[in-house]
Amino acid sequence: MAEHLASIFGTEKDRVNCPFYFKIGACRHGDRCSRLHNRPSISPTLLLSNMYQRPDMITPGVDPQGQPLDPRKIQQHFEDFYEDIFTELAKFGDIESLNVCDNLADHMIGNVYVQFREEDQAAKALHALHGRFYNARPIIADFSPVTDFREATCRQFEENSCNRGGYCNFMHVKLIGRDLRRRLFGRHHRGGSGTYHRVSRSRSRSRSRSGSPRHRRERHERDSRGRRSREREYRERDGGGRRRHGSPAREGSEERRARIEQWNREREEKQ
Repeated sequence: MAEHLASIFGTEKDRVNCPFYFKIGACRHGDRCSRLHNRPSISPTLLLSNMYQRPDMITPGVDPQGQPLDPRKIQQHFEDFYEDIFTELAKFGDIESLNVCDNLADHMIGNVYVQFREEDQAAKALHALHGRFYNARPIIADFSPVTDFREATCRQFEENSCNRGGYCNFMHVKLIGRDLRRRLFGRHHRGGSGTYHRVSRSRSRSRSRSGSPRHRRERHERDSRGRRSREREYRERDGGGRRRHGSPAREGSEERRARIEQWNREREEKQ
């Protein structure tokens, strides 16, 4: 039973814990949700709720006065915000990824997710942000359960095929330009979700879906199948009659019984 509960934790089959809160750290039902929102006491990821105020908050592409906005100015406004936030948060530790939601739903609009390399770095940042303001608005920060942004982002949005638009329940991550990305993150690589991670000199420490128990189990099964396949090919290549280092082929059941009987006779004679 415990193994079954662990395998469905945070999925749609889990009738106790909210899968959306587990995956994206936010739920459209909020405190009225019928399932539990397990808020972590420590995490490498912080959620700064509704922090980014896009200039076309009311109608996409249009300012509050009803005038059309130049897409280049919208992007510049976003990148100025991104660099400002990154520079401030980088004071507390190495930033693995910084993602800003482009969604329009109340529980996701303007959400900023910052993932540090270490949990204690996130804890220092959370303590420092308490009681602070940005653009005359209080910063609402908390630990987030999200550590794998590939599970949190909308794949259809990345392929320009999401039919839910800005009201999708998965992250629509707003991207920064290449020049700014290079300046902030330095040497980097692009993850499958469209988020960008710093690469450690020794090895990448960014979290990926390969780290989940389900994918580790699948990888182990693939490795086992691969080993069995290689062993079978080796036997077939050698005609099935020889093993490594020229050892004799495996004996049949009758030969093994005869050998055992011989061993028993020799042992009785010695006694």
